Amino acid sequence: MTNQVNEMKNQMAAKKNNGGSPAKDKPKTIEDYLKQMAPQMQEALPKHMDVDRLMRLTMTTIRTTPDLRQADVGSLLGGVMQAAQLGLEPGLLGQCYLLPFKNNKKGTTEVQFIIGYKGMIDLARRSGHIESIYAHAVYENDEFEYELGLNPTLKHVPTMSQDKGAYLGSYAVAHFKDGGYQMEFMPRAEIEKRKSASRGANSKFSPWNNYYEEMANKTVIRHMWKYLPISVEVQQQVAHDEGTARDIKDITPNDDIFLEAPENDFINAEVTEGGQDDFPIE
Repeated sequence: MTNQVNEMKNQMAAKKNNGGSPAKDKPKTIEDYLKQMAPQMQEALPKHMDVDRLMRLTMTTIRTTPDLRQADVGSLLGGVMQAAQLGLEPGLLGQCYLLPFKNNKKGTTEVQFIIGYKGMIDLARRSGHIESIYAHAVYENDEFEYELGLNPTLKHVPTMSQDKGAYLGSYAVAHFKDGGYQMEFMPRAEIEKRKSASRGANSKFSPWNNYYEEMANKTVIRHMWKYLPISVEVQQQVAHDEGTARDIKDITPNDDIFLEAPENDFINAEVTEGGQDDFPIE
């Protein structure tokens, strides 16, 4: 680890001595930068995750979402590091997603870090204070009762009919180990309001397109998150959900060991002009 850090610092010094030209061993591809980050990701990962698997899943995500290769490298690596810090796997299992979108104010493509429904459930369970947590969608033909007040009530009997009727909303329930519980119901109109507030919701890569129910369920859990017995550290990290992934230098305490992100010609970045200030890649 020490030798690798010293080598990176020497590369940075070489770049400065060359008047800003790239150092001989400077990484030129996203794969190179991920390999450079591997030791730091390993330190951030919880024990149940392996850095090699995270690297493979990240590369799979990049292959299936090629516009990520056009994204600002610092933003992309920041998204991967956020996944590592939260112990969530991007892509396949739906724990978290890395979504590219255009930022016309900056003339760049940036990465939006999105926690999936399964990721929110996993984070809640890891707190050690929650016995069980779940969320379900409610349809027009279901038997559903929801009442607040001194004696809150929630009863849901899903229809067995193939025709479920219109989607009405989703609810979430968390049972605590001390016997308490928290429940929340959110109608579709409220879920749609929160969906529209996400810059990446209309992207062709957005999980809202293929996993609407799961994202709706996650939205309800996300809303009641502040009432759950979750550590302050995790609360703060989850606060970056559905926001622009932070640059790697913003989230890494030893940021001086990282080389600067490559110039646009290293990653074939493209800039699109016109349109909205910020909008997802279509």
